[in-house]
Amino acid sequence: MTTNTTTYRADLLVLIAALIWGVAFYFQKTAMLHIGPFLFLGARCLIAATALAPFAFAEQQRNRQKWQQIVPIAMTGGLLFFIAGSIQQTGIQTATVTNAGFLTALYVVFTPLIAWIFLGQKPGAVLLSAVCLSIFGTWLLSGADLARFNNGDWLIAFSAWIWAAHIVTTANAARQQQPLTFLCLQFLAAGLLSTCAAFFTEPIVFDDVLNALDSILYVGLLSSALTFGIMGLALRQIAASRATIILSFEVVFAAIAGFVLLDERMSGVAWLGAGLIFTSILTLQLKQTR
Repeated sequence: MTTNTTTYRADLLVLIAALIWGVAFYFQKTAMLHIGPFLFLGARCLIAATALAPFAFAEQQRNRQKWQQIVPIAMTGGLLFFIAGSIQQTGIQTATVTNAGFLTALYVVFTPLIAWIFLGQKPGAVLLSAVCLSIFGTWLLSGADLARFNNGDWLIAFSAWIWAAHIVTTANAARQQQPLTFLCLQFLAAGLLSTCAAFFTEPIVFDDVLNALDSILYVGLLSSALTFGIMGLALRQIAASRATIILSFEVVFAAIAGFVLLDERMSGVAWLGAGLIFTSILTLQLKQTR
């Protein structure tokens, strides 16, 4: 197999992951017709943790690493995932799938800002330009009137900051070289926190859970567990910077899903804003490849 063929196949795997993540916004929204955000997040994360557990165990057996070393950072990742996921899932009840995709994707712009604030990594001109572009794009996404954004839109935009902090934590976890163990423990922690929150704040009806089961399984197995396996295979063949550029198309797939499956429509001004947000994301990703 030639190098080009191997690279193209890895690119395709990453594009599949982006497709799965983009369509996941549709399932996250439709699940809210039946169950609450905490219950959905809890079920999603516990299913993902269960699916990843055998692979995490094999990782520990193969590498004979001390899993206790990854526990503190995995718990931190789980807490951040719980906070960001809960805010996002609450917001998606009223936000459109298209807006949810683009506003969540702002984490790409926010991540280096978080690294600057907490790690002292100074931003360059490219980052500052991307921030300005994304802010202007967000304004246009609202129809050039931020008052048109509902509470759900603002919640999702805020969740992007927490997702950015989560990305920084995940990057630190990578140094432990126990990715599957980290993911399994992270999803377990987030799942338990979400389930406890659901027990105290939301009605839990078995029939409602069954009605949302397709969404729970899609996001839990495909969007949360399978895609990380796909990324693991792909990143053996291509650079992470190349993969993140392809993953940026997640927002495009989210917009297509909203249009096809929910008949969502946006004005020309809003589409221009979405385009500017997408451009700011690509600008940062392309910068990383140089």
